[in-house]
Amino acid sequence: MEQIYKEHAKTVYRYLLSLTHNEDLAEEITQETFYQAVRCAGKYDGSCKISTWLCAIAKNSWLAWMKKNKEIVISDDKIEEDTVCSAEDMVISDISKVELMRKLHQLKEPLREVIYLRLAGDLSFREIGDIMGMSENWARVNYFRGKEKLLKEVKKDE
Repeated sequence: MEQIYKEHAKTVYRYLLSLTHNEDLAEEITQETFYQAVRCAGKYDGSCKISTWLCAIAKNSWLAWMKKNKEIVISDDKIEEDTVCSAEDMVISDISKVELMRKLHQLKEPLREVIYLRLAGDLSFREIGDIMGMSENWARVNYFRGKEKLLKEVKKDE
């Protein structure tokens, strides 16, 4: 399990950071994730990548934390801009980060999670696909669909 931790702790942490937007909380839930993984190691059947299995445990741990704490902590300074700047990106960057996060939070899954992973987690489409148990192309399509929905919401409010 030590080798698995060394290989996958950073991925799990980055995934949780993209969900929580809080470094301390992401670290805490990362530790909980590996604790749960040790407890449930016998249940891992090898049908998916170990990183996918760990990220599923991480997501469940985060959801349990949210249910217990009844709050969502989003830090607007954790959102990074995409390196490619299109007309849509410029429109979106004109609104406040808080408003953007509010609109992003209103998106349905999996669009919201894919955008969080891409922007806040700084993950590639391949990594996002692996975490979500889908293909790289699926992650790319859902990212751009989510961006389009955000753009429509921004334009609707203007």
